[in-house]
Amino acid sequence: MEINVDKKGFAQICIVVADIEAAAEKWAAVLGIEKPKIELRHLEGNEDYHYRGRPVSCDLKVADIDMGGFVIELHQPAGGESSFQEFLDKHGNGVHHLGFEVGDKRDGIIRALSDEGFDTDRTLGIYPGSSWTIVDTEDTLGVNLNIKPVR
Repeated sequence: MEINVDKKGFAQICIVVADIEAAAEKWAAVLGIEKPKIELRHLEGNEDYHYRGRPVSCDLKVADIDMGGFVIELHQPAGGESSFQEFLDKHGNGVHHLGFEVGDKRDGIIRALSDEGFDTDRTLGIYPGSSWTIVDTEDTLGVNLNIKPVR
């Protein structure tokens, strides 16, 4: 298997939680930092956001914790179908994905992951200046992958 996701591109750990307020407070206490800001984000189902191959809308509560070389993202599903709600329903709190910035190799890596049999249609999101693809690798790697060109 020649996929070649460069470990230097490691950018994030996303943890899905049922109660982001409590999780953010506990992470702040553990790390000795101020409680991270929690934002409500809406993902509108259209050509820029798909889940399981379909445009669907959802809401997420998100808190980012800057760890220096990477970010811990806390996500709490807040309505609508999403990879994050699917994960929470199936596993409860836990690590949803590891994110990698791969630059202009993004399309090739997605194609290689698909060729290896991974579901690359779990989630696709496009936003100004970048995009993200959640690749369903849970059963094989124990965690999903988030492949993006840049943050």
